[in-house]
Amino acid sequence: MKVLTTKLPGIKIIEPVVHGDNRGFFMENYNQETFNKCGINTIFVQDNHSLSAEVGILRGLHYQLNPAAQTKLVRVISGEIIDVVVDIRRNSPTFGQWESFVLSAVNKRQLLVPQGFAHGFCTQVANTEVQYKVDNYYSPEHDRGIAWNDPALAIDWPTLTPILSDKDVKHPLLAEADLNFEYEG
Repeated sequence: MKVLTTKLPGIKIIEPVVHGDNRGFFMENYNQETFNKCGINTIFVQDNHSLSAEVGILRGLHYQLNPAAQTKLVRVISGEIIDVVVDIRRNSPTFGQWESFVLSAVNKRQLLVPQGFAHGFCTQVANTEVQYKVDNYYSPEHDRGIAWNDPALAIDWPTLTPILSDKDVKHPLLAEADLNFEYEG
């Protein structure tokens, strides 16, 4: 497994070792011991799986407030997404900065999104399936979001007319968002 750092501290790309032959492939997408050896000591407690039927479905930007904040380990098992993370730790030197990544069934990359970051993605292929592990259970009372099209963030999404849920249409701008994250440099 190869762990790549990104411009935003704490965000990591994980490239698993893929063993392929004429039959297909085998890979270990998660092994607690291997992750620990790479400095990722998160204990995951829940797996989530989504299907997005059309190109241009945008989910996000989501996060949960403390004490129910979540670290996510995201991967695509079918299709492709543009995955976006935004630093929402108020005293962070990278507060409000975002970074995007292509995750696909072909590249098999995984994205580690720590607590203190909003997360969202937009599908590039119909019938895209995304799986992600989280280190804290879903908590409706702590569930929050940020507007996908916040002009202050100026995220370069692959579409200007995404397909959104009713919930995602109503998210506030970052400047108005409910945040309780601290940067721990």
